[in-house]
Amino acid sequence: MKRSFAILLLLSNHLFAQHEKIDVQQYQFELNVNDTTDIIRGKATIRFKALQQSDNISFDLIGVDQKSGKGMKVISIKEDNSDLKFQSQTDNITINFQKQVESGREKTITITYEGIPADGLIIAKNKFGHRTIFADNWPTRARHWIPCNDTPADKARVSFTVIAPDHYQVISNGLIKEETNLPNHIKLTQYEESVELPTKVMVIGLADFAVQHSGDVDCVPVYSWIYPEDFAKGFYDYAVAKDILTWFITNVGPYSYKKLANVQSTTRFGGMENASAIFYGEETLSGNGSNEPLLAHEIAHQWFGNTVTEKSFEHLWLSEGFATYYTDLYLEGKYGKAKLDERLRDERDKAIKFSKRTNAPVINPTSDYVSLLNAFSYQKGAWVLHMLRRKLGDDIFWKAIKEYYGAYRGKNANTDDLRAIFEKASAKDLKPFFQQWLYTKEHPVLDVSWKYDAKKKEIAVTVLQQQTKVFDFPLQIKIGTEIKQIDVRDAKTVVTFPCSAKPDAVLLDPEVNLFFEGNSKEVK
Repeated sequence: MKRSFAILLLLSNHLFAQHEKIDVQQYQFELNVNDTTDIIRGKATIRFKALQQSDNISFDLIGVDQKSGKGMKVISIKEDNSDLKFQSQTDNITINFQKQVESGREKTITITYEGIPADGLIIAKNKFGHRTIFADNWPTRARHWIPCNDTPADKARVSFTVIAPDHYQVISNGLIKEETNLPNHIKLTQYEESVELPTKVMVIGLADFAVQHSGDVDCVPVYSWIYPEDFAKGFYDYAVAKDILTWFITNVGPYSYKKLANVQSTTRFGGMENASAIFYGEETLSGNGSNEPLLAHEIAHQWFGNTVTEKSFEHLWLSEGFATYYTDLYLEGKYGKAKLDERLRDERDKAIKFSKRTNAPVINPTSDYVSLLNAFSYQKGAWVLHMLRRKLGDDIFWKAIKEYYGAYRGKNANTDDLRAIFEKASAKDLKPFFQQWLYTKEHPVLDVSWKYDAKKKEIAVTVLQQQTKVFDFPLQIKIGTEIKQIDVRDAKTVVTFPCSAKPDAVLLDPEVNLFFEGNSKEVK
């Protein structure tokens, strides 16, 4: 996801309960939209498995707000054409069954509802003044327009049937199964996604589009969906998606979906990694290819965040840190290590700047999910992966990443799951590494001094850790043309190196391998 910090003012900070009574197997949504009003009329057929015995279940769905008039009103809930009793609350509905539902039992219910979405489904005009309708679910905003178990931990198959005025073209997850013209200039469009998804990346998009099929990668068709007025810029910018997709398939593992569509949209985020149908902010087109990193970031999410999904948002770095670092790796592969170093320095600066105004570590069990769209989840998360790569070496790093993807493809994972994969691949205990970089708010703040002894032809380097917690890390320094490594484990570390002549300076971290702040100085 490409962050747009205006969103911070628009979303609530409420903790939304994850419903652990059920495991949704499949959603089938049918939605009627029109150009006269913002009212949507929906029917949701939901197949779920009971995870514990109970006579009631709940789904997330935002009810009607009496002041604004926005929200969803449930008209009926049925099982096998029989009405079920239900209660609508502010942000969910509780459904009652006549008999206890046994654990392990599957049931299918149909919820009919209607209303004006206050959020989640953005009905607006694009920059050219044309009406558009785009889903924008992250983090838990799907509940504003579809009844669902709105948590990343419950992944399910999904299909969308959209009945809308026929001037709209419809994009969604998965492959198109039907497109039928109906009377009165109405069109039915149906998409079906056979891979289980978290609700945060289940979407529909309706607009007037110019569509280009730019080719296939490993039998996966790649498309660009652009507002007609922007087609030249958009088709040029999005053409690089084929190269990016090829790189990720080669270096991470198989692509999980049956298409890749990059879509210009009118939503709140600069980029949103919806599965197989990525939405980009309408202003992100350049016509000169400068948004290649943005495309790489969102395409990276198809592996990390979509296919392998964090179990809960406190582990968001497994999505955003991975997408950030894998953008770095893609650009390193294409443009060389200098590009990687440039990006890492910038990412380090942003994360250190952010550290001055937070008391939370990377892994943060906050209920304010939007606050997690920060430089720790993105840039520091990327740095943790980079330091892990340098600690273990490229061969083990790439091997472990592929094993992680293979083990959790289509599933959910947390940080301990990732650590276990890396420990097995490296035969090393990585608990201290993960603890200090992900669960500790601080980072190394170094005061490094050096003194040259002309008689002994040696240089003494003193490293002082100024932060509260003492870290354990390798620090590279450059003395003249030579690079040396200091293994720093204590609050104060003093080492000496032979040195035939006094250097002009001692440079810290010359190869850009450490997340730290600090400088070196000569002492007399």
